[in-house]
Amino acid sequence: MIFAYILAMTAVVFLSRYLFLEPKLPIKLGQRTQRLLAYSSPAVLTAIWGPIVFLPEGELMLNMNNAYLWAALLAAVLAWKTKNVLLTTVISMGVFLFLNLYWLNH
Repeated sequence: MIFAYILAMTAVVFLSRYLFLEPKLPIKLGQRTQRLLAYSSPAVLTAIWGPIVFLPEGELMLNMNNAYLWAALLAAVLAWKTKNVLLTTVISMGVFLFLNLYWLNH
């Protein structure tokens, strides 16, 4: 039964993507809808990273020992200044690893 649910959800996700990405299909979204959907990616990403950064142990943690917060702040500054996704990811992950392993937990 679980396998059937997985297959059904796979079909739903695939078809919902395929309908809008296949250029030969005559489905076009309006300008207003496209503008509205431009906000969906940042909203979803914020919903993912927000609890990880601010609630790493299940409760609000805004102190100096929060490696997630420091790495997120660094990533935000790097992304803003460099506009380079790979550089931002590698450096902020490296800083997070250093903070988590050597600096904040000892």
